[in-house]
Amino acid sequence: MPLPRAAGRFVEAWDALSQVRDGSVVVVSGFNLSLTPEYLIQGLYQLYRATGHPRDLFFIGDTFPGSPGRGFDWVAERLYKEEGARQEFIRGMLMAYYGWSRWLQQMIVEDIIEAYTWPICVLAHWLRDVGAGKPGTLSKVGLGTFIDPRQDGGALNSLAKERRTARVSVVEVNDEEYLFYSAPLPEVALIRGSRADDHGNIALCEEGIIGPVLQMAQAVKSRGRKGMVIAQILYPVRSGSINPKNVVIPGPLVDYIVKAPEDKHWQSATIKYDPRVSGQILVPLEHLDVRGVPLDVRKVIARRVLLEMLKIAIEQGREYVIVNLGVGIPSLVSNIAAEEGLSEVIVSTVESGPWGGLALHGADFGVAISPRAIIPLIDQFSIYEGGIIDAASLGFLQVDREGEVNASILPGRLTGPGGFPCISTGAPRLFFAGQFTAGKRDIRVEPEKGIRIVQDGPIKKFVNKVYKVLYCPCKAEEEGRVHLYITERAVFRLSGGELELIEVAPGVDLERDILEKMEFRPRISKKLEEMPKILYSPTRMGVAEWFWRELKR
Repeated sequence: MPLPRAAGRFVEAWDALSQVRDGSVVVVSGFNLSLTPEYLIQGLYQLYRATGHPRDLFFIGDTFPGSPGRGFDWVAERLYKEEGARQEFIRGMLMAYYGWSRWLQQMIVEDIIEAYTWPICVLAHWLRDVGAGKPGTLSKVGLGTFIDPRQDGGALNSLAKERRTARVSVVEVNDEEYLFYSAPLPEVALIRGSRADDHGNIALCEEGIIGPVLQMAQAVKSRGRKGMVIAQILYPVRSGSINPKNVVIPGPLVDYIVKAPEDKHWQSATIKYDPRVSGQILVPLEHLDVRGVPLDVRKVIARRVLLEMLKIAIEQGREYVIVNLGVGIPSLVSNIAAEEGLSEVIVSTVESGPWGGLALHGADFGVAISPRAIIPLIDQFSIYEGGIIDAASLGFLQVDREGEVNASILPGRLTGPGGFPCISTGAPRLFFAGQFTAGKRDIRVEPEKGIRIVQDGPIKKFVNKVYKVLYCPCKAEEEGRVHLYITERAVFRLSGGELELIEVAPGVDLERDILEKMEFRPRISKKLEEMPKILYSPTRMGVAEWFWRELKR
């Protein structure tokens, strides 16, 4: 029997989107702007503005579909400014990250919409699990954090705590605690691919990541449900143009296919199309255009993280170390490794799937230039949760005396956990990296000397108790996991359930610049050392020769 042709499924955006009913649960792909069906998101909102429908929608995303001024941030700004609390488009949201949209965060703070947040890995696994007909997802990720129902249960505002549309509960299996995640099943999927052939088969050839778009289609279609999958693509191609191994979503799972204009189908926030991002061209690392990192406190911190990662390779007698680099200062480690000629040693992985290459940061976080491999996001997180990497470097907003970390949530700032809880749950070594204080500050690097604090930040980040727990060491020390907390002026380690100060930067005063700027007094190591002077070098640190020499010993 011949395969059904997709000719009737290639439609205009409004023809497809007009089939979305009021009150629907809509799952949307997108890791920042990568894999975000921006054309469909805007079209759905414009349809609502023109007709009043569809309305009362509950959106689910594996990460966040958009970037500042794009995708859901574009929608949220218009909703907030033009309708405010009167808006009827969004009933609620379940996303891993809201950080790129100040407008959505404001709508959440004001209880205009109900909002929930789960880690990226949980959302991806949940989509696969409900697609397999299961009632939800069982995971240890989130235990002891604000996602635990004994704290906030992942609810971000009062409306969410009242309605409990997305729920987290504690269950016991074999005398061990787990969290069980459940949410309404999606009825509509808005997804994205690069190409669709005559039979509707979807490939991601020009995309920079492989997000859980198949799992979204499965979740909508599971157990004979008649859900609707709408795919945004860039290139309609003839049957046979796509290698069957490259088909990510088989055509029979797709109901409508919409060709998007190129300006609504970017690879990332600032990259419209770069074949090096999608792996269609692989450039040797030595020929990459590495953006230099200026010598400031952020570079000092990232350099200190790099040294710690090189020590792992030396200890294990390997020419490489597999690491995860989080958003913010940790993402700079990739650039510094390239500056030092050590990109082949530091095999960086990004939670969205790229391995190696030059990981990008800022709003482009999630893609890499000339990666060695790009694996599906859902499999990448299985690697993190399984502790298969050697180490992870993640950012922080607050750290408390017991080593608990708040990475992204403060009053009025509801960024969400992203992949942080998943990575920190499994990584055998954690290097939390961030500046020592927050707020307006003027902290300078004195080349070859150390740190000079002209004006310190007024906000203390080392506090008695973090505002929200996004990482709890819990039994991590018992499992032999290593924790370092690295700043520009001090390095701490977790020892015996409390922070211990082990390094101080040259140029700072222990009492005035460190201890007085903390809400608690840490244990001070009897072998307190000075942070290495090479961190403050105006040129390369020159650690490549040291690394290869030590490795051969």
